Amino acid sequence: MSATRFTYLGPEGTFTEAALRTLPEAATRELVPMVSVPAALDAVRNGEAAAALVPIENSVEGGVTATLDELASGEPLMIYREVLLPIAFALLVRPGTALSDVKTVTGHPVAQPQVRNWLRANLPDAVWESAASNADGARLVQEGRFDAAFAGEFAANTYGLVPLVTEIHDAENAETRFVLVGRPARPAAPTGADKTSVVLWLGDDHPGALLELLQEFAVRGVNLMLIQSRPTGQGIGNYCFAVDAEGHISDRRVGEALMGLKRTCPQVRFLGSYPRAGVAQSDVRAPRAGTSDGDFTAASDWLGRCMDGRA
Repeated sequence: MSATRFTYLGPEGTFTEAALRTLPEAATRELVPMVSVPAALDAVRNGEAAAALVPIENSVEGGVTATLDELASGEPLMIYREVLLPIAFALLVRPGTALSDVKTVTGHPVAQPQVRNWLRANLPDAVWESAASNADGARLVQEGRFDAAFAGEFAANTYGLVPLVTEIHDAENAETRFVLVGRPARPAAPTGADKTSVVLWLGDDHPGALLELLQEFAVRGVNLMLIQSRPTGQGIGNYCFAVDAEGHISDRRVGEALMGLKRTCPQVRFLGSYPRAGVAQSDVRAPRAGTSDGDFTAASDWLGRCMDGRA
């Protein structure tokens, strides 16, 4: 395995690269752009890279399906870090292009809903065609295949373009969450401000099946931060569920919830426990009464006394 190499969704100049460069360890690694999320993650699976940074959730569009599906299938991988990056687009064009010259535009499919209103107001007749990434859209503009691309302003120099308009976003405070993914290993020690990610499969389709899964978290006081269904590829109506929960697998309430799920689900894939980006321990709510590690320990001690006839 190449311990000195990180892959990311490329090409150069993507928001993913910008997010990766916010990590201190990126300064000492070779950063290798890949053509797709599956390619970035496969490089980790086959030992060509130690880790990959890929987008997993956007505050406007929701989950990034390519990443969710890749993490749910194939050889298991594990999330070690997350990065939150504010997202604002620039309209990148070749030098000398005016707004009235823009007849065709491109960008990543996730970008379109974030600039749709701006397009309607400023370029109502422009034809949109999706690109593999925002930076790839900039490359296509450089090659003359499109008039303009929505990408990060930082991509302009890389592709010899100029930002015609900057700070484009339909939703204020839009941001994308990225995850650093590596091969499975022991999770990092808890920080007190952690997140645990899993993928769950239903045993069979019956009334209340999803509720039964959610109750494993609810009765133990585990707050869910994300739940998203994804088709399993085994026919209409067959789904798995990507879940993010507050807490670390070493927290008793989280660990016991996962054990409950393992007893009742045909398959549970643990994706990791890792620090929450931008959240300090002081910002985390205290566990609900009866769900702290101390409460679980006290209950276990009580049960032991009952079994010994000392209750």
